[in-house]
Amino acid sequence: MAVGPVHVLCLLTALSRTVRPGAGFSLGEQQNTVFAVCSRGFFLSEQGTCLPCNCRGHAQSCEDITGICILCQDHSTGDFCERCQDGFMAEITPDGRHLCRPCACPISVASNNFAEHCDRRGGVVRCMCQEGYAGHHCERCVPGYYGNPMAIGDSCRKCDCNGNSDPNLIFNECNNVTGHCLNCWGNTAGAHCDRCAPGFHGDALRAKDCRECECNKCGTTSCDDRTGVCHCKPGVTGRLCDQCEDGYSGFSSCQGCRRCECAAAALRPTCHPLTHSCQCHPGAGGRYCERCLPGYWDYGPSGCQKCDCTSGHCDVHTGECVLEPSQVSECNVDCDECIWHLIGDVRTSNKSLDQLRVSVLNISSGAAANDRLKYYSYTAQRLQAQFVGWRNKSDLMRTQTGDLEEATTSLLSTSAPLAEQESSVKELRDTVDMDTLQSLNLAEELTTNLTAINARIEDMVADWELYSNHQELDPEVTRRKSAEAETRVKWMRTLDLSPKEPLATDESGEAHDLLRRVRMMEKRLISTEGRLPPAREKLSHFVSSLSGARDLLAQAEDALRQTHQRHQANQLRFQRSESLRRRLQESYEDVRSTVHVAANTIADTRLGLADLETMKKNMTEYHAAVDGASAQLAEKSESLSLADGELVLKATEHAEELQREAEELEETLLGGNVNGFVQKAIDASNVYDNIVKFLHEANITGETTLDLANRADDAIDGINSQLGFLKSQSNKVYKESITLGSEQKESKNTALDILKYFEETNDTLVDSKKHLAVVLSDLSGIHADRTPARLQFTQEVAESTLNHSAEVLQAITPIGQQVQEWSSSMSSSKYSAEAYDQAVVSAGKAVEDLSGIVPELLHKLRVVEEKKPVSNVSTNIMRIRELIAQARSVAKKVQVSMKFNGQSAVEVQPHCDVEEMKAVTSITLYMRVDPDKDPIEDRFILYLGDRSGMKDYMGLAIKNDNLVYVYNLGREHVEIPLSSKPVSSWPPVFNLIKVERLGRHGKIFLTIPSQGTTAEQKFIQKGQADGPDSLFDLDPKDMVFLIGGVPPDVKLPPPLTLAPFVGCIELASLNNEIISLYNFKTTHSMDVEASPPCVRNKVAFSDSRIASYLFDGTGYALVSDIERRGRISIVTRFDIEVRTVANNGVLLLMVNGTNYFVLELKDGYLRLMYDFSFARGPVVMDNKLPKLQINDARNHEISIIYHHSKKIILLVDRSHVKTLDNEKKPLPFTDIYIGGAPSSILSSRSEFSSLVGLKGCVRGFQFQKKDFNLLEEPGTVGISSGCPEESFMSRQAYFNGESYLGFTAKISPFEAFEGGFNFRTVQSTGLMFYHSEGPHEFLILLENGGVVLNSKGTKIKSHKKNYNDGRLHFLVATVTDAKFELVVDDKDKQEKKYSGGSGPQSAPASNTFYFGGSPASKAGNFTGCISYAYINRHDRDIEAEDFQKYSENVHTLLQECPIERPPEAMHQKPSKNSSRPKPGQSRKVSRDKSSLPQGLAGLKSEPGLETPEAESASCYLSPKPRATRNAHHYSGTANSRSEYADVAASINERSHFSLSLKTQSSLGLVFYVSDEPEDNFMSLCLVQGKLLFTFSVGQHRVKIKTPERINDGLWHNVIFIRDGNMGRLITDGLNVLEDRAPGGNTSWHVGGSLFVGGVPPGRAQKTLQRNSAHSFTGCVRSLQLNGRILPPATHTFGVTPCFEGSSEPGTYFSEGGGYVVLDDFTGMEFELVVEVRPRVATGVLLFVYASAEEYLTVYMNQGQVVVLANSGMSEFSTLVTPRQGVCDGNWHRITIIRDASVVQLDVDSEVNRVVGPLTTGALNSKTPVFVGGAPASLLKTSMATTRPYTGCMRNLKVNGSPVSFSKAALVSGAIGVGSCPAA
Repeated sequence: MAVGPVHVLCLLTALSRTVRPGAGFSLGEQQNTVFAVCSRGFFLSEQGTCLPCNCRGHAQSCEDITGICILCQDHSTGDFCERCQDGFMAEITPDGRHLCRPCACPISVASNNFAEHCDRRGGVVRCMCQEGYAGHHCERCVPGYYGNPMAIGDSCRKCDCNGNSDPNLIFNECNNVTGHCLNCWGNTAGAHCDRCAPGFHGDALRAKDCRECECNKCGTTSCDDRTGVCHCKPGVTGRLCDQCEDGYSGFSSCQGCRRCECAAAALRPTCHPLTHSCQCHPGAGGRYCERCLPGYWDYGPSGCQKCDCTSGHCDVHTGECVLEPSQVSECNVDCDECIWHLIGDVRTSNKSLDQLRVSVLNISSGAAANDRLKYYSYTAQRLQAQFVGWRNKSDLMRTQTGDLEEATTSLLSTSAPLAEQESSVKELRDTVDMDTLQSLNLAEELTTNLTAINARIEDMVADWELYSNHQELDPEVTRRKSAEAETRVKWMRTLDLSPKEPLATDESGEAHDLLRRVRMMEKRLISTEGRLPPAREKLSHFVSSLSGARDLLAQAEDALRQTHQRHQANQLRFQRSESLRRRLQESYEDVRSTVHVAANTIADTRLGLADLETMKKNMTEYHAAVDGASAQLAEKSESLSLADGELVLKATEHAEELQREAEELEETLLGGNVNGFVQKAIDASNVYDNIVKFLHEANITGETTLDLANRADDAIDGINSQLGFLKSQSNKVYKESITLGSEQKESKNTALDILKYFEETNDTLVDSKKHLAVVLSDLSGIHADRTPARLQFTQEVAESTLNHSAEVLQAITPIGQQVQEWSSSMSSSKYSAEAYDQAVVSAGKAVEDLSGIVPELLHKLRVVEEKKPVSNVSTNIMRIRELIAQARSVAKKVQVSMKFNGQSAVEVQPHCDVEEMKAVTSITLYMRVDPDKDPIEDRFILYLGDRSGMKDYMGLAIKNDNLVYVYNLGREHVEIPLSSKPVSSWPPVFNLIKVERLGRHGKIFLTIPSQGTTAEQKFIQKGQADGPDSLFDLDPKDMVFLIGGVPPDVKLPPPLTLAPFVGCIELASLNNEIISLYNFKTTHSMDVEASPPCVRNKVAFSDSRIASYLFDGTGYALVSDIERRGRISIVTRFDIEVRTVANNGVLLLMVNGTNYFVLELKDGYLRLMYDFSFARGPVVMDNKLPKLQINDARNHEISIIYHHSKKIILLVDRSHVKTLDNEKKPLPFTDIYIGGAPSSILSSRSEFSSLVGLKGCVRGFQFQKKDFNLLEEPGTVGISSGCPEESFMSRQAYFNGESYLGFTAKISPFEAFEGGFNFRTVQSTGLMFYHSEGPHEFLILLENGGVVLNSKGTKIKSHKKNYNDGRLHFLVATVTDAKFELVVDDKDKQEKKYSGGSGPQSAPASNTFYFGGSPASKAGNFTGCISYAYINRHDRDIEAEDFQKYSENVHTLLQECPIERPPEAMHQKPSKNSSRPKPGQSRKVSRDKSSLPQGLAGLKSEPGLETPEAESASCYLSPKPRATRNAHHYSGTANSRSEYADVAASINERSHFSLSLKTQSSLGLVFYVSDEPEDNFMSLCLVQGKLLFTFSVGQHRVKIKTPERINDGLWHNVIFIRDGNMGRLITDGLNVLEDRAPGGNTSWHVGGSLFVGGVPPGRAQKTLQRNSAHSFTGCVRSLQLNGRILPPATHTFGVTPCFEGSSEPGTYFSEGGGYVVLDDFTGMEFELVVEVRPRVATGVLLFVYASAEEYLTVYMNQGQVVVLANSGMSEFSTLVTPRQGVCDGNWHRITIIRDASVVQLDVDSEVNRVVGPLTTGALNSKTPVFVGGAPASLLKTSMATTRPYTGCMRNLKVNGSPVSFSKAALVSGAIGVGSCPAA
């Protein structure tokens, strides 16, 4: 045996004084021999000399003897550091050094090395790229990926177009740099096709229903891509943005509407929308009423005053009278008059000059303005001409309108007799149509003309505004223009315009007249338009009436014609039936004669039977003698019971009564569940009268005739049924006659059997006498002193059980009566709102009574159960427990609100675990307030905390018209008001409220539904608590959950001390688990009759307002009599729409006797299994097609079509997936279970043992395209309405030591970071969080049971070191610019100052982080559970991470955390010799050294097998066949077993083991433990198919054996308990067997390992029989000690997973690794033949070991079969590459022949051979052979792979002789001998 380096060093220290290299040593020399040890860099050879290590400079030491390098560095690997790790490439430097450089694929840095492997061929680097990369150097992304691999830190990522890319493209095409999608499909747009395109709206991600917006394109700027809300242009309004706002105009310009404001003298502030002019007060004028008219003055808001002057003219400002220019005469006037006239002229000139100056300043170009004025004059003339034409047309239209009114009147008068005047109506309709069409054309023409006028007027206004704007001019230009203006003014002063004044006056008058006529025309047009709609409506009414009459006539004609045809057919059928009846009457007479003959035959047979009865009577006398022999036994039993016969009778009657009560309780629950009458009471409140009566007089005759035809059909059917009955009766009589004849023959055989029975009876009598003698001796040995005590104990149990059952019945009976009252009231036709109120009151009282009795009942049941009742009483108690749990589940899911009146309060029973609420707490509820009826005041809503209000709590209240979320984690109160939506502004409907606390961070959410649409208003507010405290500590004994008010014995904290609530509240969930107000502890002042609950629309907050059902894994829906809605026909169809993230769950289940149909979710994939009593057994569909995976949190439509009773078609999302053929048989079911089934159904068949309830959402179920409301089905239990989005999120993850989760987001852990999460584990080491940037790492991990935060090498460690105790812990890690901080469970707080963050922070970038491990870190991955994790991302608020959305998921389980607290023995300090698996690693398999073949004893001991390499080539068969979870298979040969170290010491005083067992073996050992000399032991084994539990107590042995066999191939639950000298064996929870050893308890100690499935060779020989000590064949799962799952086994031998499905002969080498050792192999010359069926394309098949220099190995490498041999001189090899491959799922025959130096390889008749050097060694010595693998120390580095073989192997022959693995020297690892999973 080799001596390890450490032991050699210790030995040399004691014996040697000098140490020098090169000195040899030998273990066999004398004691005075000086031993030597080699220095670093050398190793000790077999010759005792020190030789230098050949590690190429990459390792500092190597192993003695072999020279294998230890701890290769610099990214090298291999025994001699001769190879580079994956991702690195070997390079030889000029000085001969061997270096490993990163693959330049494309850049030789770690972040940009995207190759799995690389090598250099012909001077060129070849890269094998990772997924998503392409190019010789992985320098670009493949189609469907984007990124720039050539940029440092960048990589290729998969295009994410959310399923909205062009389906005709092979890849999701996106920009290869930015990732922006290029071909969005279905009216979507955006960088990731994640929103609707402009002009479209809808849900682009889920529903994918983007549709065009309805907005007016002319008035709309944009349309909301989600809701479709139109965003209008300035001045535009309307839901569709189709009109101008009041005071705005110009819609037709499509540029928005402009505001038109009038001056102060206008009647209205805004102008007319059509003419854009203003209506003025008297005296005011102008387009905008901005000035006075001529002859008026004193401009103001009321207009202008008329000049009080004779001339009619005055100054507009002063009112001073002035003369008209034409009346001023310069002749014959004196000087004074001339002066005054001159003054007036000067004033007039000054005013004209001022106006002229303003006009000049406002006109940019006089010539352009003059042209525009001319154009306006011309336009006005054209408009005048057009107005004349339109006026004439209007007159014509008015005339035609009058004609239309007269025609309408005539039509009304003549429309009554429709049948007689149909022709005249048609003519009149044609006339009206023509007139209407002509009128419509005229109206449309008028509308077009008016629109044109409107457009031209707007153009004119725009032009005026354009030329009236003041423009900035150059000063020089201004000066020049001013000079020109002054010149023009001087000219104008000299100009005399008085002759043209009358002409201007006339033009103004004509313009006013034209405006007045336009306004009149407008009024007439409006009046005409108002008359058109009524006329059109009347016409449409007449047309529809005519169409209806025509339809009625056609229907009547069709009915008459069908009636006539049916009458003729009935006559023909009646005639045929008459003839058939006559023929059958004749046949009946023949049958009667046959019956008469048969009767005579029966009489003869009866005579023979009478003789047999006589013989039977004699036999009875013999049996009576046997019964008499047992009389002594009966008397002995009666004497034991003494006078307690009545007690036994009472116990029996009581058991029957318990069974009846359990059935009554079940019926009551099914009748009174919330989905039954309570739910109907809710639905009844929403019922409205939707009955519409359709009466058609024309159908009366047709319906009468149809009724007569139906009667005739019924008569014919009756005749046919009578004929069928007569025919069946005749056939029956005929068959009876044949049967009687056969019975006569059988009577003779019966007589012979009776004679044989006589002989067997005599033998039975002899055996019975012997047995009775034994029984009598046993009875005489019964201790008399123990009998009265047992009888007294039995009496107490029976009386206690009887009393408790009476209480149960008394509490349940009123509920049953109330349920019947609800049923009668709901089904009554006189149902009213009062009946609904009464039902709600009764429901409240029933639930209240039930909640009061349930805790006391459970306590009493627990006491009764502990008194060990008889099996039938125990079964009834368990059934009552199950029914009470269902009652609580029903109460928990009552989705009904309660109305609080300001004085009432409810204390709810929270069902969540307090430990789970520590880190995160969320409460969801619906609340309704009516601000109009009840003014909003400060009020209390809810409180969760202790009764004193002094500890941690959280609550909700209304303060200052705001909804306020309050919580306290031990320091200050935190208040978060939702100020963005005051409570007084809430609509009087149910609004959704959610309060959430994640660590110290809190949020409040408010969702207000829209009335009539699916739009919702959402509001959110967040806050956080100061300090490091993050846990919500509650004492479950002092915890209260109050709603609406506060009882007198509870004190609230100051922030919540408010008035009670007024309004309605309905609880929804607590920590995402459904909860109801009706699952209350107590209520206070709650009067449901006075304050009836408010009705809530159950689909108000659901997607698309569609009803959906939530399954939580405990309930199910039962649709009975499915044919009531549709018939099973040639094509029968089931449809169900499911959304889930669960891995397993029942979707559809139908059972009828031995027939069944199951559609389930298995490992995330759909699995179908059904059997309609087929001759070939069940039909199973179980594969991993991508279309069958549906647990992706999306809605999937699943359709099952049973076609022509011979095949099933499976559709997923309306796409065909699979077709299964079967024998032609009809569908034998009437009921169907959805989402689960009762436990009695699931336990009825072995095929259902692995089925679990569905956790997810069902949006609809259809049978034959008919919908079913699952909540209204009477058999539905435990489901609820609505599917919250939280149900599809994964907040927890389980890591198995080799798994991790990865995601990319904007985080900066090195600068500013806060993160926290729950964790639970039993491993002391593991990486929980990881992030890296270049060489820097940020880690949170476990080290030796303590938590460590490591950032850039700076470590902060927790104080405690026992966080691997299997309990839930919460940690928070914080990084600021001043310090690092680590807090665990709010108590263990550690921090370290930090000065590295003083510099400027860089912009946050997208970085990848990992939970549970990483692909790059050197730290071992985490094994355990992580839940409710959060980190502060820069791209969103703090919230719990949804692991379902993580882009990288490597073998991580997201739906459950199977972590158990380890047994007490696991906390003990391990002994020095104990062998433990390394923490954080997977279970390893090891060799049994005791049975190693001779010649291998000197091999170096290994901790385990080599971990299988990554497999690149895929096989047809999966490397992991489907197996039962946590179950192990023992092969029954070669000492197959599992060993558990350091567990036995913890069971010395008392032990409680439980396991599940499935086997068909009759003999074998299941469990064994003992001390070293095996004086004390305990075993569980199979004897003749029965379980035998045995353990020793001193000199005695306790043996307990089950009466029934359990080797039926089904799973059985077994519990075996040893408590001192007492033992108990329980099977399937029903059969309880107990026995004990005589005397008191004696010392009992065992140690060492605990064995399952078998024992090592030589063990248990003195304690068990030889057959019992052998390993059994079967499966074991869920092995527990004292209620805790045992940790993974320390060693396994021949143990594989428990595979499901069929098997075949062979030996299976599983993926866990292992090998078989054959020690009877002689020589290196042989012929070996073996058949293999691999599941992995690479692996070692055979290894023949003679010495380190002489060996032969056969292995597969990527589908090639290779033989590598060494004759002691050098290596040589050959290989075969089969044309069909070896990994196609078929068996392949491999032959290896070695003769001297020739090796021949034959694979499926494809042959290759090689000739090696001649050997000089012995060829006939015994050499060991390893099959399926070998120890890593023996395998050679020249082999392309050292991975163990995975797959099946059979028919191994050596030199023509078969070799049995069951007789192998050693079976090590996960290898199943004897059977293989079938392909």
